[in-house]
Amino acid sequence: MHDVLLSLILPEDVSRLAQDLLLGRPDLVDGFTATAVDGHGAAVRLVAAGELVSGHAPRVQIQIVGEIAAMRAVIALLREQLPRANLYYWLSPVLEAGHP
Repeated sequence: MHDVLLSLILPEDVSRLAQDLLLGRPDLVDGFTATAVDGHGAAVRLVAAGELVSGHAPRVQIQIVGEIAAMRAVIALLREQLPRANLYYWLSPVLEAGHP
């Protein structure tokens, strides 16, 4: 049963490391979607000169649907392996998932 959606927002360079970690854990993650997004707002740390000029930071959003225990294990894995990753995440309930 897939009961939650884990959404991760990461800097582009860190997302590659995170994706490799996820791919290496098929026991926790069946698959995921990665999408390029832009981070906006006061909570987004702008570091590079281009980010300071544009007012936003390029990020990657990774979304994973799975069981809550597995998604919490993914969060723990990322905290352990990428402790300074500037990663933001949230868990949301999934009402339904599947293929038509």
